[in-house]
Formats: sequence, structure tokens, C-alpha cells
Amino acid sequence: MSSDPPPKAAIGSIAAPRRRPPQRAWLRVGLVVALLAVTFVAARSCQQSQVRITKEQAIARAEARVPFEPTNVQVRMLRQGLASQPFWIVSLSVPREGQPQVFDELAVVRVSANSGKVADVRIQREDPP
Repeated sequence: MSSDPPPKAAIGSIAAPRRRPPQRAWLRVGLVVALLAVTFVAARSCQQSQVRITKEQAIARAEARVPFEPTNVQVRMLRQGLASQPFWIVSLSVPREGQPQVFDELAVVRVSANSGKVADVRIQREDPP
């Protein structure tokens, strides 16, 4: 008894890959919408952490907010908050004559490095003796 080879049609049906049932259209649309939402949120969060204001622009905005003419200026960049937003911290001062560590006028201004808005102004004045 010899075994006959199976017909080609039978081989094709056994070897053919199984097809998945067609996915519902709303599932595909939902996935595309979710992907777009994630992309939008990521783009917004990255945009908020960009530094768009230069150090010189931050100094000019800080000087405009204080009622005195500073003789010393110190600037530093800090990232603050959970979103790590960049801020320029500008220290403006007028040291007391003969005492460089004592200030007649002192102000610290926090400027958003992204938008340029002044977030906080703290002015401290010392009365001369």
C-alpha cells in the first residue's frame, strides 16, 4: 500500500496563515486619536521648557521692575517646579559705600525664560546708619 501525496488544495489550506478577524473601525480611530493626544501633550510639555529669553532680556525686564538704578547685577538660570520650567533669577543691588557685603538696595527678580513674564519681585532696602 503506497500512500498517495495529498492534493495541492489540501496542502494550501493547511499551510495558509490564519487570518485575524477584522478589527472594528472605531478601535482604529480610537488608537489614532490617542496617538495624536499623546503627541500633542508631549509637544506642549517640551515647548514649555524651552529657553526663549536671553540673559540680557531678563536683566532689562528686571531693571524695569525695580525703583532704583542697580550698580551690581548677578544672573543665574534655575529650573523650578515639577515641570522643570526655566527661570532667570536676576539679583540687582547697590552696595553700601566701603562695605561691599552690605547693600543699600537689593532686589531679586524671577523672570520666566520661556515667556519673559516677571513671576516675582522681592525688594529689600537697608536704611543707611
